[in-house]
Formats: sequence, structure tokens, C-alpha cells
Amino acid sequence: MSVVVELPDADATRAYGRALAGLLRAGDLVVLTGALGSGKTTLTQGIGEGLGVRGQVASPTFIIARVHPPLGDGPPLVHVDAYRLGSMEELDALDLDAGLEESVTVVEWGEGLVEVLADDRLEVVIERPHGGLAPVGDVLDAEVGVRRVTVTGVGPRWAGVELPTA
Repeated sequence: MSVVVELPDADATRAYGRALAGLLRAGDLVVLTGALGSGKTTLTQGIGEGLGVRGQVASPTFIIARVHPPLGDGPPLVHVDAYRLGSMEELDALDLDAGLEESVTVVEWGEGLVEVLADDRLEVVIERPHGGLAPVGDVLDAEVGVRRVTVTGVGPRWAGVELPTA
């Protein structure tokens, strides 16, 4: 089952992340795919807000993985950036599967690498057409630009789960 939504800006992307968080529970894996600047971290910020975790959710590019403990009774958020991972051995070294059952794990750039961690997962593809980008100097403004988000539930965990449509 897949859902496709159009999100007009970063605020809508965060709001959609909050809506997704309402479905997530400990043991869930979310795999985010999209080009640089498409909104993967922005969506994860919304998931973190929706889960009620501590700390600012920022791109873990240079530290690879960051754990955000819950402020309440919910699961922690493990936010991973697999961009710099080149092999299964490097993924295994992170020992993500050790905490997978207790956490919601969101992996940016994980397509083709982390699917082995769980048979059940949400696959999220974020497309941001170049026409919707607003360059600021040499950088793209993360706050503007329409995102087309396709969310697919894979495995029995997601059978019959109604994914948010906006």
C-alpha cells in the first residue's frame, strides 16, 4: 500500500512527519530516500516532534547516527545518515539491530542497504522538483519548495494501516 502526498513547504513536511509519528511504534524502521535538500531531515524533525523526543533533530551526516531519548513514555528515535556508509560491514559496525526493537529508527540514504534490518518498514521517497527550489547563494533554501512524498508500507506490520494523506 502506497500513499502519495504533495507538501508545499518545510512546515507541511514537518507536519506530515508528525502525522507519520502517530503511526510509529518501537521496532519500526523508516527508510528515507531523496536527493540532497529534498527534505529527509525536515521530515525526520516532524517525526521527532510527533514522538516527543529530546534534542534538536538535525542531520547526523558527520556522526552517522544520533539517538534522541523520549521525553515521556514513547520510544527513542534513532536517526541515521547512511550516506557515508559504503558496505554492510560498516552498517553492522553501527549495531543498529541491537536497539531496533526498542526504538523508532529513521535512516536517510538507506535504500539498498538497510532493508536487511527488518522485513517490516516504511519506505519514504521524497522528490523535490528543481523548479520548486529557491537558491540562496550556492545553497538551496530548505524552507521552500514543493515536495512529492511517496510512502509505502512493506511487510505485515503495515498491512491494513491507513497512511496519512496530508
